[in-house]
Amino acid sequence: MIFEHEIPSGSRLYFGESAKIKREIENIASDTLYSLGFEEIVTPLFSYHQHDAFEDKKSLVRLNDAENHEVTLRADSTADVVRIVTKRLGRSTASKKWFYIQPTVTFPTKEKYQIGAEVIGGSFEKIAETTTTLLKQIGSEPVMQIANIRIPHLLNEKYGVSLEVLKSMHVEQIVNIDLPWIEPLVRLHRVNDLNDLSGFPDDIKAELVRIKEAAEKVQYDNMVISPLFYAKMRYYDSLTFRMFEENSLLAMGGIYTIDGVEAAGFALNTDECVSNKMKRG
Repeated sequence: MIFEHEIPSGSRLYFGESAKIKREIENIASDTLYSLGFEEIVTPLFSYHQHDAFEDKKSLVRLNDAENHEVTLRADSTADVVRIVTKRLGRSTASKKWFYIQPTVTFPTKEKYQIGAEVIGGSFEKIAETTTTLLKQIGSEPVMQIANIRIPHLLNEKYGVSLEVLKSMHVEQIVNIDLPWIEPLVRLHRVNDLNDLSGFPDDIKAELVRIKEAAEKVQYDNMVISPLFYAKMRYYDSLTFRMFEENSLLAMGGIYTIDGVEAAGFALNTDECVSNKMKRG
């Protein structure tokens, strides 16, 4: 039996103080991103192409349009922003920097509010700096964790390490892999740990150097590295970052390629930002 006051599990309700904090965060984000040269975009809730952004299609909420073509509700904003800007808007705009403030929904009834930005042809360092600037404006200076998706792909494609093991981060299974440098790789945690890479093979070393160079350019004090982190979004193919405050994931982003278009972007988890502010009073 469903009562009149019930809402579906995973959906969001903001009222009173929480609604006020949410609106303040969104207003600060809008003002900050406009000041940094971004334009705003609001993408359709319905999409034909969301399946391209997910390895697991089960998370998509599906329906059909009037001509019986399969449509999904917006579960990720990044892919649609890039496609719409580059393919639909085309020559009608010269802007390469876009931000959005809108929710996503995933199966069965999970709702998530996001503030995000995408820069066509953008760099990892600039998008990471934009994210830290925005978080600082709303009163958070969380830990930044930098990773490089090429490393888990190399481990899988060249050294036979299962991506499922890397996704689940079973450290004991990983360190027991018969590679003399795998345990030192697992133990890399601080940027200073990358000063001596003499024990690693050249292909892994080259990707670790990319992490080191990016971390030094970002110039953010509260930073760690996670070479084995594997993002489940299909379009991320190189450097990524995540921003944590205690156990809350406030934001994530990086550089990626969609339909041959290279870009950089981030998504801020508005719900977690609101929750953290409420906890701090």
